[in-house]
Formats: sequence, C-alpha cells, structure tokens
Amino acid sequence: MITVEVLLTQVPDLPLHDLERWISNDWVRPDGPVGAYVFRDIDVARVRLIQELRDKLEINEAALPVVLLLLDQLYDLRRRMRELRSSADPTPS
Repeated sequence: MITVEVLLTQVPDLPLHDLERWISNDWVRPDGPVGAYVFRDIDVARVRLIQELRDKLEINEAALPVVLLLLDQLYDLRRRMRELRSSADPTPS
C-alpha cells in the first residue's frame, strides 16, 4: 500500500485536486480515513485508467461514470467466465 504522496509521484501529471475529486465521486476507493488514505495496487491501476480515459481518449468527466461502470461490468464478466471455465475443466487424476 502507498500513500497519496507516493501515488502522485507514480502517476505523472495527476493534480491532487483531481485525485480528491475522483475519490469523492467514488471512482477510486482508497483505504483509510480522509487525509490518511492508502492505495492498493488496484487503486493505482484505477487512477491510471481514469487518467488515460480522460487525457488520452478525451472522455469528459460527465461521461466517465458510465464508462467506468461498463468497464467494471466487463471485468466482472471476464472474471466470472474464468471461474466457470476453471470449474468446467476436468481435474487431472
């Protein structure tokens, strides 16, 4: 787990106010209380995804909740498919 300060050094060009807004919008869910957040690897990946969607793909922030919801659903379906596939695979003797 890493702190806000470390996250900001790992994700270039991410202003603190953007990160705080994403947290308040519930797009990123760090652990810990306000002012003492800690971020897991999945949180860092989510921050990078949001930044890429906004900056490189030019998705405006009004559309981001919909895009993030659809991506979350896609990732959940992929996880479920892997689980189904592994449960359907015959177990070697």
